[in-house]
Amino acid sequence: MKLSIQSSVSASADGAIPKRACFCALTACMVLLAVCGAQAQLVPGSMDIHWSEGAKDCKISPQAPIQVYAYNPRTIILRENPCATFEAPLMYLLIGSKKALLIDTGDVADPQLMPLAATVIRLLPEEGSAKLPLLVVHTHRHLDHRAGDGQFLRLPNVQVVGFDIDSVRRYYGFINWPNGLAQIELGDRTVDVMPTPGHNETEVSFYDRETGLFFSGDFLMPGRLLIDDTDSDLTSAKRAAAFAQNHPISYVLGGHIEVNINGDTFPWESRYHPDERPLQMTKNDLLALPAAISKFNGFYTRSGHFILMNPMRLLVAVAVLGMGGLVMIGSTLILYIRRRRRRTK
Repeated sequence: MKLSIQSSVSASADGAIPKRACFCALTACMVLLAVCGAQAQLVPGSMDIHWSEGAKDCKISPQAPIQVYAYNPRTIILRENPCATFEAPLMYLLIGSKKALLIDTGDVADPQLMPLAATVIRLLPEEGSAKLPLLVVHTHRHLDHRAGDGQFLRLPNVQVVGFDIDSVRRYYGFINWPNGLAQIELGDRTVDVMPTPGHNETEVSFYDRETGLFFSGDFLMPGRLLIDDTDSDLTSAKRAAAFAQNHPISYVLGGHIEVNINGDTFPWESRYHPDERPLQMTKNDLLALPAAISKFNGFYTRSGHFILMNPMRLLVAVAVLGMGGLVMIGSTLILYIRRRRRRTK
């Protein structure tokens, strides 16, 4: 990469460059070098993964309950199979030198059906009492992101952070929610925690400084963006975009994949995801999110490849239309009966 800095400050009469110009040029160089250095220092990884697509009939074609993929040796992606739960949520395990972090615990509580805890503990370095301590957190409180909590609660050297808003604010130390930025220290690995409510009031996103991965839960993912509070969601999107402007983003990784490579959504509760689009989204997707949310009509909007929905309002609208249809049918029946009675008199 070639860097060129031009100065509009003229040299003095004796040909010397003013000290202020030198200082400004030096500062600009330091900033550019810091930015380039931050990008160069990111630990790389690979997203060359084909996620299990489930099956048309899971009884005929049984599937392994959980899929494990190493983005790199210290960054593991786990996904619950669509045959185990149509939600097919994704979870992320980040390993530091002193502690490991698990983001979300999925949609299946029963360890016999979904051996999440056993899988995660097996992935941690060392054995027995020397196992690395584990911190379990959530992107938000919806059940499909915390149902597996119970598998971890009684395990040694494991801490599970509560999913209610008070627990979230207290653990991370957010005094002026949803403003501020918190950090989780894993030992030579720092993860930033950013409030991103809108989908849910407890929503937070995580940024791993080691890899440049931005973990966005249901706030941003390749699927239906269900928005509970539009104003909060827009504010969160602007906050996340401002953060992304000043940080290198390798990929944005969400909580689900709900669309195929053509951008079409899979049927609701489908356990079969053929031709699924890749999980990873980009920094540009994160930067474009505020503009997309600004166009949201409050019910359903497709803006580019973003699918924005408010499920409660849609449900109410369908109910109102349904009631309207019933009223029309009822009125028509009443008129028909009256006319029939008149004809029989």
